[in-house]
Amino acid sequence: MRGKSMRVLVTGGAGFIGSHLAEALLHKGAEVWALDDLSTGRLENLRSFERHPRFRFLEGNVTDSALVHGLVAQCDRVFHLAAAVGVKYVLENPLRSLITNIRGTEVVLEACAEHARRTMIFSSSEVYGKGVSVPFSEDDDRVMGSTQKLRWSYACGKAVDECLAQAYYQQRQLPVIAVRCFNTCGPRQSGAYGMVIPNMIARALRGEPILVFGDGQQSRCFSGVHDVVRGVLMLADCDEAYGQVFNVGSDEEVTVLELAQRIRKICDSESEIEFVPYEKVYGSSFEDMRRRVPDLRKINRCVGYRPQISLHRLLEMTVRDTCEQMGMPCPVGLQTA
Repeated sequence: MRGKSMRVLVTGGAGFIGSHLAEALLHKGAEVWALDDLSTGRLENLRSFERHPRFRFLEGNVTDSALVHGLVAQCDRVFHLAAAVGVKYVLENPLRSLITNIRGTEVVLEACAEHARRTMIFSSSEVYGKGVSVPFSEDDDRVMGSTQKLRWSYACGKAVDECLAQAYYQQRQLPVIAVRCFNTCGPRQSGAYGMVIPNMIARALRGEPILVFGDGQQSRCFSGVHDVVRGVLMLADCDEAYGQVFNVGSDEEVTVLELAQRIRKICDSESEIEFVPYEKVYGSSFEDMRRRVPDLRKINRCVGYRPQISLHRLLEMTVRDTCEQMGMPCPVGLQTA
């Protein structure tokens, strides 16, 4: 980020990714204002920097137009992360999720356009839906499931966010970038909303069965949060990136069953791996996709981004953090690493 005196607004700043982004911005010399309604964000995520002289936390919702406009007017740049997150949360709160994710983004974009602020909105790999053309490229066609399946409401909401950003760029000349994150993970991530890695790690450390949904052969690419934040900040300083959408994350693919096995090994756990039908966890409104792998060539061409954190290192970092949060010693293999 250029301009050490820059004041930056991070919506969703007490969330998992938002808090890491806020911390990185502080390290780069920016003044950071974090807006969060704490529905899924947590004040604990801010502990390492909450007393920083250049940090300010504000509790509020991005659908509050007057609040958002007032904050944007006082800031130089906006990173919009505030959203309902996690499959479990979205399925249990579909209406609130859609309103937050669509109306909140509309409010932020309108305020940024009014004050001509550089903007970045955070989208998701979910927008690729049931697509089978792997790896997923930013210009690929999208395949969505039935509207009767609430599982797709999050994907549809994020797609609308991207369309809004493109419309504001074309009609209002708003300098805006959209980034599609792929299963971002790492320290501070909560398993409360269905996030797979923190849930598996916590169960492995407690000696409980590690739950694998479906047959475990579905594959994903889990991205280290520090890689994602680094890529985002590289894009934010690239004038050519505005008006475009970028995949960001890791392209190291792993099946969910293999992920469970690797976590069990790193945790030195004797937990059994237990297969659970999707319907038992999420009900009939859920569908899954077999593979989700990003094509990272576009972001690499634009800013030279490549992921630096391997899946193994990501898991080790997250296990250490989880042990600290649970107040238990690290597995023997991680104690001297």
